[in-house]
Amino acid sequence: MRISTPLRAFRPLAAAATAALLAVLLIPSAAHSAPRESWPVYSYDNAIRESVWVDTGLDGDGDGKSDRVAADVVRPREPAAKGRKVPVIMDASPYYSCCGRGNESQKKTYDASGHVVQMPLFYDNYFVPRGYAFVGVDLAGTDRSDGCVDVGGRSDIQSAKAVIDWLNGRAKAYTTRTGTTPAKASWTNGATGMIGKSWDGTIANGVAATGVKGLKTIVPISAISSWYDYYFAKGAPLYDSGPNWLSDYVESPDARAKCAAVQHRLVDGAPRTGDWTPLWTERDYVKDAGKVRASVFLVHGMQDLNVRTKHLGQWWNALAQHGVKRKIWLSQTGHVDPFDYRRAPWVDTLHRWFDHELLGYDNGIDREPVADIERHPDQWVTSTVWPPRDTATTTLRPGHGDRAGVGTLGLRSGTGTETFTDDPQLSETDWAAHIDRSTPDKAGFVTPTLSRDLRISGSSTVTVTVTPTTSSAHLSAVLVDLGADTIRDYADSQEGITTLTDRTCWGASTAGDSACFKVTQAKKADVTSTVFSRGWADLGHYASDAKGVPLTPGRPYTVTLDLAATDHVVPKGHRLALIVAGTDKDLIDPPSTTPTLTVDLSRTAARVPLVGGAAAFAGATSGATSATAAPTTPYGLRSPHRDHRVPDGR
Repeated sequence: MRISTPLRAFRPLAAAATAALLAVLLIPSAAHSAPRESWPVYSYDNAIRESVWVDTGLDGDGDGKSDRVAADVVRPREPAAKGRKVPVIMDASPYYSCCGRGNESQKKTYDASGHVVQMPLFYDNYFVPRGYAFVGVDLAGTDRSDGCVDVGGRSDIQSAKAVIDWLNGRAKAYTTRTGTTPAKASWTNGATGMIGKSWDGTIANGVAATGVKGLKTIVPISAISSWYDYYFAKGAPLYDSGPNWLSDYVESPDARAKCAAVQHRLVDGAPRTGDWTPLWTERDYVKDAGKVRASVFLVHGMQDLNVRTKHLGQWWNALAQHGVKRKIWLSQTGHVDPFDYRRAPWVDTLHRWFDHELLGYDNGIDREPVADIERHPDQWVTSTVWPPRDTATTTLRPGHGDRAGVGTLGLRSGTGTETFTDDPQLSETDWAAHIDRSTPDKAGFVTPTLSRDLRISGSSTVTVTVTPTTSSAHLSAVLVDLGADTIRDYADSQEGITTLTDRTCWGASTAGDSACFKVTQAKKADVTSTVFSRGWADLGHYASDAKGVPLTPGRPYTVTLDLAATDHVVPKGHRLALIVAGTDKDLIDPPSTTPTLTVDLSRTAARVPLVGGAAAFAGATSGATSATAAPTTPYGLRSPHRDHRVPDGR
């Protein structure tokens, strides 16, 4: 918005004086008076609260009628009374009635007229007084919406896209679920920002990938970018149940009675073989990154073992290829919302982001560093761009050491072989704890003690050539920082935070909707090693994700494992390790056999994004002191257990 001040007439004393005076007066006052921040000038208590049902154009439940999805709206009354139009912040979720949102599992509540009383989270409390509308959408098949849940498919995405179309005058909505009285969105200018954690953020990714007009920005938090990569890692099963389990978990009772056919399609389309099917193609948003019109503010925990950071890395890279405006926060937590690990800076940053992207305010956020990264609990650094410009993919190669399974990691190609036997009872934390010992369950490769810090920033891959003894095999590859540190305890049930009893308030409250939330603090753990990136694969999918095949014992196979994106500094005095092993307990399922695998070191390598590239690695490892043996006792963090089958948490 531009505000100008008219010039008044002045009687010039002389032409030169007039010119000088006008030169002063014409310094644009708009530059000083243009708004840079929205203020809480509207009444939250008096806000308009209404519900509409938007026609999606689909009939997912097969009842012969077009599905309608419920959208609950909280918007300031004052702009509507004066004919001013407001932008929208929207969270489309399957969790509003079944499971709740946020660290306190808040659900929507309604009054006797069916109008929303409590909207979960702080978004409406904070932003409605600042001139935004907030819209909470129940995905098809959940809460008060028609249709069926299809776990990231067309119905899920259309649930939210149809609401954006309605906000922009392109779709129909009604004042009741079955009635014919139309509801108009004449109060909005259609500019919409989507936000949400986990499944909610995933919907934001999917809707942005449709290229829908009116969606100006998305803020996906710990979100999925390709549903195949949620359930499988190159054929290796990450969870022991498919999307049909998740659909059944969130569907309303009405939908569950009608949606058996959709459930069957989810089962049939997602075989536990790990093969890529058309179902996964429909739910792959990365392939459609070129359609994204919205800016993207990504937020993710680097130790998220629910929605792993492979989702972040591949989405970030695909958006970059198409010139999408991006910003990113990376924490040390697991599957945790930034409101619960960096509350005040988060609210401030999100406020400024929406002001810039939805209101057009020139507040400078687009000229600030792109990335905020948590190095230690509550200790953050920034990067002007991410990954840094001098990051270069560097090939690190394993080599023989003086003991079996305890090798070296450097720039030169290795020779010979290492052998290990899959042990499904052991995890990455067990492997790291025994990195300097010959154990039958892993092959470890370690640098000398570093003489300088070494920063890994981005996504790595590990290509291995192995010969199995059986017809099936699963592989894991992990990067480890060997050295003492204090980190967020991401393996704890709260994944790096502790919830306290005190509350802080963020926005305005009503009797039925408090803006005050429980305070949290970092939960820390002292460790002697940290796994900071990991990836997995089914060796039978060595040639393609599309189809796995039985292995021929005694034949070598080459497969590339995609490791999760990260930004981690291995500090001076620590060591960097690559570990190759079989089943990673609690993170992938074991194969049908128990193979012994022989690794061909000459055909095995890790490609790691190092800041400073090969020169930085050489400088950090050349002339370094010889490595001292790390403690062989477990490093104190519990292995993450499989209690994350719902892509939500808090």
